[in-house]
Amino acid sequence: MTKKNFLFLIVFILGANGIAAQTYSPVDKASTVKVIIKNLGMGIDGKLSGLEGEIHFNPADLKIASFSVSIDANTISTGIDVRDSALLTDEYLAARSFPRISFVSRQIGQPNKAGPFIVKGVLTLKGISKEISFPFTAVPQNDGMLFTGEFRINRLDFKIAPASTVLSNNMTVSLMVFAKKN
Repeated sequence: MTKKNFLFLIVFILGANGIAAQTYSPVDKASTVKVIIKNLGMGIDGKLSGLEGEIHFNPADLKIASFSVSIDANTISTGIDVRDSALLTDEYLAARSFPRISFVSRQIGQPNKAGPFIVKGVLTLKGISKEISFPFTAVPQNDGMLFTGEFRINRLDFKIAPASTVLSNNMTVSLMVFAKKN
């Protein structure tokens, strides 16, 4: 092998390593997971914490990218303790039986190179799993990655307060997740 071929091989191997998916861990304290739903026509916000999981991501190679994350259902906070306690019951989040809300991706793509990424995966809430998809952005930040996105779900698909006539059927989940490179 010539010196030129050897150098090319080294550059190729190092370059291939550089495009492999990076592994990240969500940083709970630097992230925000917010749920918004209308109750009697007024928007009610709740925040969740206890974010955990693993993210494999490199925008140059989305075929090997993946998200496997969960959050603690017991941490729901709307700023009103009585409401927060009610949200933990079986009628709403069933947090005692199902303490974690999880999302596992199945596919990540970027249909338009200048546009957002699209993730498709399975959301599991109250032991019920449903396929969802939503757009997100990923911006390198402080030796990590900031992922932002938003999606809507129908609360009835997850048997959240099925008898309620004052809650909107649609809930919006807003994500701002900072993940540190491992």
